[in-house]
Amino acid sequence: MTPVIALLNSHRSIRRYSSTPIEEDLLQAIVGAGQAAATSSFLQGCTVIRVRSPERRQQLAALAGNQAHVQSAAEFLVLCADLKRAANACEQQHMVFAGDWTEHFIIATVDVALMAQNMVVAAESAGLGICYIGGLRNQPREVSDLLQLPLGVYPVFGLCLGYPDQNPECKPRLPLDVVLKDEVYSEQGDAERIALYDAQVREYYRTRTGGGHGQSWSEQVAGLLSEKARPHMREFLAEQGFLLR
Repeated sequence: MTPVIALLNSHRSIRRYSSTPIEEDLLQAIVGAGQAAATSSFLQGCTVIRVRSPERRQQLAALAGNQAHVQSAAEFLVLCADLKRAANACEQQHMVFAGDWTEHFIIATVDVALMAQNMVVAAESAGLGICYIGGLRNQPREVSDLLQLPLGVYPVFGLCLGYPDQNPECKPRLPLDVVLKDEVYSEQGDAERIALYDAQVREYYRTRTGGGHGQSWSEQVAGLLSEKARPHMREFLAEQGFLLR
């Protein structure tokens, strides 16, 4: 196993951070490593907003569901899917901008995810901890207004960065045989493997520091996908110029 693979397998979400600041050169290098990620059609459809104002951090923490680590992390970044630059390029080249197609939304959103994961690996390789904040999509209009996001830009998630002040266990993932298929999609043997995995997840929650809810993976995802999930997002995205066609 290479050191990079070992690093990737050691990922945990960190929600408690020390007061140690992140060196400016390191932060710049982390974002630069993010830019080196693959980008479909060379779009580079991601903008990163670094939020340093304590007042704005406090507002974002509240909008994300009162997540205190948004305020306590050394750095908080908001990663946005950005088609505004592409719109500007179209205008410059005297071409009609057609960024409201669903495919363009997918490209920009995937660009954000790829860039973010590069940034996370870079940060963790330097001893930092991270936590993604999807809760920004709880109230995306308010987040967009606070960050003055123009048409063609939307906040995909936030990212906490800082030196860890905790050492949580790694959360077990699905068995590889459930995820990695040979030639075609098949569910043969998956039910039995997932049943064993559910028991493993229950034990993880039972024994981890601070305890937990004790649910299995199947119980968690069933609860998640049997309810509405941020039904406001479609209307919001349309307002921002996405998913119109």
